[in-house]
Amino acid sequence: MNKKRVVITGFGAINALAKNAEDTWQKLVNGENGIDLITKIDTAELTSKIAAEIKNYDPLEYFEPKRIKKLDLYTQYALIAGKEAMESSDILEYDYDPSRFGVILGAGIGGILTFEEEAFKMFKSGPRRISPFFIPKMISNIAAAQLSIDYGLKGINYTTVSACASANHAMGAALRAIQYGDADMIVTGGSEAAVTPLSVGGFCAMKALSTRNDEPHKACRPFDKERDGFIMGEGAALLIFEELEHAKKRNAKIYAEVAGFGASSDAFHITAPEENGEGTVLAITSALKDAGVQPEEIDFVSAHGTSTPLNDKTETAAIKRVFGDHAYKLKINSTKSMLGHTLGAAAGAEAISCLMSIRTGVIHPTINYENPDPDCDLDYVPNKAIDHPVKIAISNSLGFGGHNSVLVIKEFTG
Repeated sequence: MNKKRVVITGFGAINALAKNAEDTWQKLVNGENGIDLITKIDTAELTSKIAAEIKNYDPLEYFEPKRIKKLDLYTQYALIAGKEAMESSDILEYDYDPSRFGVILGAGIGGILTFEEEAFKMFKSGPRRISPFFIPKMISNIAAAQLSIDYGLKGINYTTVSACASANHAMGAALRAIQYGDADMIVTGGSEAAVTPLSVGGFCAMKALSTRNDEPHKACRPFDKERDGFIMGEGAALLIFEELEHAKKRNAKIYAEVAGFGASSDAFHITAPEENGEGTVLAITSALKDAGVQPEEIDFVSAHGTSTPLNDKTETAAIKRVFGDHAYKLKINSTKSMLGHTLGAAAGAEAISCLMSIRTGVIHPTINYENPDPDCDLDYVPNKAIDHPVKIAISNSLGFGGHNSVLVIKEFTG
């Protein structure tokens, strides 16, 4: 069976830098930083007081008051990014078959803000005070459901949950569904809104977050020797994956092609990566094989790049194992250095970064790279964007529990 080809025909985003994808890209290229001290919650007793929050967000700009009561923040973000993705694809002007149009999203946590609010009500006033909207606001699949309801999308619909690899797993599932004829189009990517007391407190308890509270703008420093933990972020990034002939038939604008996907498990530890990067190596090699490309054909790696001591060292080791001498010719960056780590949504933003680099020939920087680390000695595009042609890119996502997922995105050449 010949697999169908899959292209990207639309995308949208909301995050700490901007409330749309185009402005996000321009600010990434400029090296602007969306990370600052947390304003949404009381951080007095938290060891980390830093996050990449969405600033000046007013849900009334996007939703009717009655609907806001039924939508967790992570779902609101998904609907905003989804609307931009749908509109940028021009699909709303086309008479598509709704039974062939699906939604597959990623969410590492889902509606945790709603969970916390309702749990507090219960402990304070008893179970009779729990909102009837609690469950359908909180569950991790509800953003995908709400998108399908808004646009009447009756095709395949579900959510992947694999921690920080969730959005890449969602996009990999979307790729497979279209390749094997289960859908013509799928809205995919991820959304997260986990800057909450319980979530930030939990990651603090794990000692996973940076405590560089006196320099919040410099706290996220992927691959830098002085990195000390990741920075929580929030937002959504959604893309339209479409079968090539379907896209051609409606004269859609094609931004890039999704060429391959690979996934693996470290089978090692609940939070720490295996030191030699074996699981990451397996995911990357599987993705390259699926795409039918050789390691030396890759121009650019959108790294997981969390700014944690273990991840950056291990990911670098894995890249070296896969690419050999070519690893030193690769351009590598971390979008998280400016957007923070949006957990289950992160790979969506990184996929958009890949397609924009392919389209523009520009690779955005990894900011705050100041102190070289002998264990991280590749080209991470430090501090300033570069002009560099990109024909084929990979995007790595590595989640707690040892979940690894890698997407291959390439220039569309017809």
